[in-house]
Amino acid sequence: MPQRNCINALEKSFKRSKTIILPIEMPHYSSLVEDTHEFRLFLDHMIAQLPELFPEAITLGYHLHDKRASKKLEGVMIRRIKLVQLDEAGKGQVYSIVPSAVLPYMSGFTDEVEKALFLLRFGVPFWALTYAFGRNDSYWYRQYCHYGRYGIVETTIQDKNQIPEHLLADEKHSKINGEKCYIATTVGDDCVLGVAVSMRADEKSLTAAYKTVKEEVNMLDNEYKPETVNTDGWFATQKAWLTLFPSIVIIECFLHAYISIRARCKRKHKAVWGDIQEKVWDIYHATSAITFQKQVEALSLWAEEHVGGTALDKINKLCGKADRFVIAFDHPNAYRTSNMIDRHMEPMNRRLTSMRYFHGHLTSAERQIRGWALFHNFGPYCPRSKVSEEWISPAHKLNGKKYHDNWLHNLLISTSCSPVLILSHKKR
Repeated sequence: MPQRNCINALEKSFKRSKTIILPIEMPHYSSLVEDTHEFRLFLDHMIAQLPELFPEAITLGYHLHDKRASKKLEGVMIRRIKLVQLDEAGKGQVYSIVPSAVLPYMSGFTDEVEKALFLLRFGVPFWALTYAFGRNDSYWYRQYCHYGRYGIVETTIQDKNQIPEHLLADEKHSKINGEKCYIATTVGDDCVLGVAVSMRADEKSLTAAYKTVKEEVNMLDNEYKPETVNTDGWFATQKAWLTLFPSIVIIECFLHAYISIRARCKRKHKAVWGDIQEKVWDIYHATSAITFQKQVEALSLWAEEHVGGTALDKINKLCGKADRFVIAFDHPNAYRTSNMIDRHMEPMNRRLTSMRYFHGHLTSAERQIRGWALFHNFGPYCPRSKVSEEWISPAHKLNGKKYHDNWLHNLLISTSCSPVLILSHKKR
């Protein structure tokens, strides 16, 4: 089958959205639009209560600019405001005030599509959504891709003080038009903070992929410097993070070392596998760096007498990395294993598998996986999970607050004035 044109790299830039989305139901909004005095009172109240949803310059004042009737949704009027502060061109910026009950680009009402979009997290194909909820496959596909335009970091995190200091990073292997690609994924505080599709897994390509996370974080806090990042042993990943954040400390994943040993020992050395397993995890649970080093030395001596072949090589490899693993004791809040990122990459994998991976251009692949990340961050926890007793979603847990009880309303409100990603590409 002939391949479509693929791309070497994406050129990325950001611009600020000129849409302010507020937690207000449609009937209330419609009545406010018709009453200038009440609308201003409501807006002033929102600015005081939820300043993060507005541009900073709004504190200097604004005017009620005009109102426009939607050409797509009958009966929907949108009020616009104009800031007093002038931009570089000597003009006041104009923003649209939109209720969360309306979808972006007036493509529908939130409550009519939120259940269908919720199912996308579980790998339901677009044609199945058409069968169950109507419209057509292209409509659901466009809805899904649209959210990939928003900045993941600033949409997920509303306060720069909540940006995690300890991160995890890994690449999910995938395909685009049958060609192998890698999804550079960044996680922190149980939220996906960055995803970018890279056609290669070398240092240069991964640096460009992870750079998107840095750019997004810097738009929220230009002085942000993460303390640690947990990675596997892939050298290119570690070099990419050191290039982007020279002061960051690399914490190598202990779990990967254990898995590598398990693959060589569980069958070939059944008689001593239980002892190996216990000794390796005793090392992990050491209470101090000194104890850790002593237990590593003890494991190395024991393995020389009881294990051989490739199994011994893997155990010696773990012991040889003791200096890397012991760094974690200087950063008690750092992630020592990849469990946190693995919990997010598993549902990512289910979604990719159900889609049969990516097809078309790299731009569409980038938007799809970014849209998945935001759906994942704002999608509700399973009601049976213990965490759902206190938080409704990972984003709610990270921020400690929510704007609306419904997950899609909450996501739309969080995109208010969010950075919008602009993608362009070069063909091979």
